[in-house]
Amino acid sequence: MGTLGVFQQLGWGELVIIFFIVMLLFGAKRLPEMAKSLGKAKKEFEEGVKGLGDDVKSGLSDEETQATRSNGKQSAKKDE
Repeated sequence: MGTLGVFQQLGWGELVIIFFIVMLLFGAKRLPEMAKSLGKAKKEFEEGVKGLGDDVKSGLSDEETQATRSNGKQSAKKDE
């Protein structure tokens, strides 16, 4: 079972109970603040993951370009 497997097994009733427990613990005033900070954190995480993916892709394309150039130089030397 994966990490999210537990959440997939929860029904609406369980989610409502969890919501009310969270409201009792943190209060209704803090819930919007918490949701806003969670949204910001999620957005920053997604931007970081995207940036990391872009860095990896650009690194791979740089390596491929260098490999193609070195292969082209080697084949030119063989032709001479």
